[in-house]
Formats: sequence, structure tokens, C-alpha cells
Amino acid sequence: MTKAEFESAVREHQGMVYSIACNYFHNAAIAEEIAQDVFLQLYESHLSVETGTHCVAWLRRSTVHRCIDTLRRSSFRNEIQVDLMPEIPVDVPETDPFLQERLRRLIASLPETPRAVLVLRFGEDMDAEEIGRILQMPVRTVWSHLQRATALIREKASRYLKEKEDEPVRTRSS
Repeated sequence: MTKAEFESAVREHQGMVYSIACNYFHNAAIAEEIAQDVFLQLYESHLSVETGTHCVAWLRRSTVHRCIDTLRRSSFRNEIQVDLMPEIPVDVPETDPFLQERLRRLIASLPETPRAVLVLRFGEDMDAEEIGRILQMPVRTVWSHLQRATALIREKASRYLKEKEDEPVRTRSS
């Protein structure tokens, strides 16, 4: 990979790398740091990385592995930056932001590999074969992780909704 090919790869794929990291952590600062690390790693190993589909697969795999490594060695868990939170809109949106945030937290509570599989499947819209190549696992294992992760999210969501139903309704006088 030449210097021009490296620059082209960065311009072409920086959005994908950032998106994977951002969907994994839901934190722009961490996603930017991971993207920088991945592209630095690409620059350092540019002789062994080919261009085209090999480069894309290498970037995806490196990004997921960097996300997992960052999660393992970090002391933060689901850190939320207050200054990056959106303003409360005047109009009520059609989707429920509390439900979306709850879903993000449920996904964040999954173990590393199933979370990575879900992020790649639904965040990056990749099929099981692509995910298997990136994470270096058989396609059936990818499907197992997807099935177990969605079942676990359903179970946790139903427990959460049941807890909400059981809570007493509070009025101003109580």
C-alpha cells in the first residue's frame, strides 16, 4: 500500500471505522480515538495490507478488536458526556427516545463478542458471512451469537417493562 493508497483508504473508510466504534461505545470522543488508533495501525502495517476489499475487511476487524481491547482495559462503563447530550425538542418525536436509550443500554450490557456481532449486523448492516470473516469465526457461531444476544435483550427488556408495570403510579398528592 503506497502513501497515496493509504490516504485514499483513510478518506474513503473513516466514516465506517468511526461508525463501528461509535455504535459500540455511543461516545464520540472514544470513537474518534479508536479511529485514530486503527488508522495509525494501518499506516504502521501498510506493507502487509492490500487495497480494496482486503483493506475494508482489515479495517472492520481491527476496529472491532480495538473496541473490545479498549473496553477491557478501561475503567469507564457506559460513560455519558453531558455536554454532548441533545437538547430536549419542543415537538415530541414519533420514536420514543427513552426506549431508544434503554435499548442502547441493553446492548451495552451484553458481553463483548455478542455486542460486536449486533453492532456489525444492525449498525453496519452486514450479513453473517461478512461478520464471520471480520471476527474470524464460523458463520454458524455468528448466528448463535445473534440469536442468543437478541433473546437476552428480549428477556432483559421484558423484565424491565414488567418492573415498570409493577411500579405504583404516583400523583402530586402522594
